[in-house]
Amino acid sequence: MNIKRIFATILTVLGIAGLIYTGYELINKNTSYTTLGVIGVLGLIFFIAGIGLVKNTKDES
Repeated sequence: MNIKRIFATILTVLGIAGLIYTGYELINKNTSYTTLGVIGVLGLIFFIAGIGLVKNTKDES
């Protein structure tokens, strides 16, 4: 398996986890909005970067 594809999968999973955490904490209103904004933006960046890497990485078998 290609290292780029593994890295893309890790980025995508981290992005999804960050976005889910942000949504969960927004619903519960337990933390400050600044912290949630930072986590949400980082999650979105990781998710978009991971998806972009998956799309642009060619499968070489």
